[in-house]
Amino acid sequence: MDNTSPLSSQTLTPADICADVALVRERSPLVLSITNLVVMNYNANALLAAGASPIMAHAHEEVRDMASIAQAVVLNIGTLEPYWIDSMGMALDQAKALHKPVVFDPVGAGASAYRNQAIAELLQHGSPSVIRGNASEIMSVAGLSAATKGVDSTHDSQDALASAKALAKQHNAVVCISGETDYVVDHHGRQAELRNGHAWMTKVTGMGCSASALVGAFCAVQPDAWRATVSAMSLVAVAGELAVAKAQLQGAGVGTLQTLWLDQLQLINAQTLAQHLKLKVS
Repeated sequence: MDNTSPLSSQTLTPADICADVALVRERSPLVLSITNLVVMNYNANALLAAGASPIMAHAHEEVRDMASIAQAVVLNIGTLEPYWIDSMGMALDQAKALHKPVVFDPVGAGASAYRNQAIAELLQHGSPSVIRGNASEIMSVAGLSAATKGVDSTHDSQDALASAKALAKQHNAVVCISGETDYVVDHHGRQAELRNGHAWMTKVTGMGCSASALVGAFCAVQPDAWRATVSAMSLVAVAGELAVAKAQLQGAGVGTLQTLWLDQLQLINAQTLAQHLKLKVS
C-alpha cells in the first residue's frame, strides 16, 4: 500500500495537524509495537497518553494475529536478538499483506555489522510506510558510512536530508529525520521542517522511540503517511517544548520532564498546539 498519495495537499496547516491529533483521541487506534526492552513501558504510556491503544507482543505464535487486529505496526530494533528479528519479519509480512501501515525505527543503524544485517533482512520483507531515525541512522540505512555514538547521532539532521530523500524514493516511503530540526520527506518530493522541541528531550530514554510509536498511531487514522508523520512529530515536539518549560518553572530537570511530557500528550489542546507550532512545508 502506498500511504503517501500525491493527491494530498502540499499545504499542511496547524488546523490539519490538530485535526489528526483529535482523530487519534477519538478513534484510539490499536498499535502493535515490537520495540526494545529499554523503552517498552514508556512507549506504551506515550501511546495511551495521546489517546491510542498499545499492544506489546512478539511471540511467534501470536504476532501475526496481533498484526491482523492492529491498525498499525511499529518495529524498533533497539535491543536486537534473532528471535525478535524473526517476529518483526512476521509482523511486517502480515501488515503488508493486509495493507496496514508499518513504521520502522532503525535504532543504532551503523553501530555494528549485525545491526546492519538485521536492517537489511527486515527491509527485504517489504518497504515500511515510514522510516524514522536520527541523522546517523538514516544515513546508514541509505547506504552511507555514518559514524554513530551508540544509538546517538553524530550528525545534524540537515546532513541526512539528501540521504532521506534517496531512501524515500528507494522504498516509496516517508522518511523522518529527528534532530534539533525534524525533517519529514516523501518520494513525491514533499518536505516539512519542524523546529520545535528542546535539547532536554535527548536526555530521556525512550522519547525518540515513543515518537516512532506515535507516528504509527497517527498513520492508523490518517491515510497520508507523510501528513500523519508530520502531525505526530508536531505533537511530540511541541509537547516536549511545553513540558521542559513547566519543568524549568518548577526548578526540576529531566526526571520530571518525562512525566510532564506524558501530561502534555494527553492534555494539550488545539489552540496551544497551533500557537506554538514552528512548521515549514515545501
